[in-house]
Amino acid sequence: MQQNDIKENSEDAAVRSMALYYRGSTTIFSSQRDPRFQYCLYVPPGFDGDKNGYRLIVAMHGTGRSMVQYRDAFAEFARYNRCVVLAPLFPVGPLGDGNSHGFKYIIEQDIRYDLVLLAMIDEVSALLGYDFGQFLLFGYSGGGHFAHRFLYIHPEKLLGVSIGAPGSVTLLDNNKAWWPGVQNFEQLFGNPLNYRALREVAVQLVVGKVDLETWEITHKPGGRYYMPGCNDAGTTRIERNTALLNSLREQGVDAVQDIVPNVGHDGMKVLEQVKDFFLRVLQTHR
Repeated sequence: MQQNDIKENSEDAAVRSMALYYRGSTTIFSSQRDPRFQYCLYVPPGFDGDKNGYRLIVAMHGTGRSMVQYRDAFAEFARYNRCVVLAPLFPVGPLGDGNSHGFKYIIEQDIRYDLVLLAMIDEVSALLGYDFGQFLLFGYSGGGHFAHRFLYIHPEKLLGVSIGAPGSVTLLDNNKAWWPGVQNFEQLFGNPLNYRALREVAVQLVVGKVDLETWEITHKPGGRYYMPGCNDAGTTRIERNTALLNSLREQGVDAVQDIVPNVGHDGMKVLEQVKDFFLRVLQTHR
């Protein structure tokens, strides 16, 4: 076999590998920055033909780590609305202690989950040869925890965010320390909270109308994330969702709320409302 034939076959194999594993509904990749964390993608079939105007949807899982299901749930929307879907996976216990909640609160010892996500986005942009710019972020339950706290830290990165039924919320309250409030925000994250950029982000809060269970969301003294005032935002997820809505609006954020009839705590059953919201945001910016 001639050297040119070997080179051509090698290049052909690389092209086939890219089409097979890096397009459509992809396999799962470890993050180059920190292989403890993974992600999968959905890249529509028309992406390579014309990348112009594509946006990124980040679908953040909850405590159940349903990353593939959320990726698949947004795939059709992404295909017909010029989006790529990134679904991160933050596994239980990356520090070996079995903690399933660390990602929700952004900081877990030396891990900054917001920075892990941003590194994944940079990696995907390099992989696909495209800078997506500001992106859309969805998270439900534990993902809703992550989504609204990420919004506070990096509002300039977001085109829109859908915050689904977080069990515990961080209010824009300067009388309480993180995580119930933002009193020590600058000390933790290095910069003051950018309210001007926050007001530029389209924000949706979504929760089921019968999402009324409280056993999983009531913090008790001695618990890992218990802090004074941590239950003050309300008893149920609906009450806490509404407290977050009011806190955002008090700071001039034009947030909207969807309370979905006949739905309990089920992220898959609020996705039509989320997709409608994302579609409105995309249409506004195109």
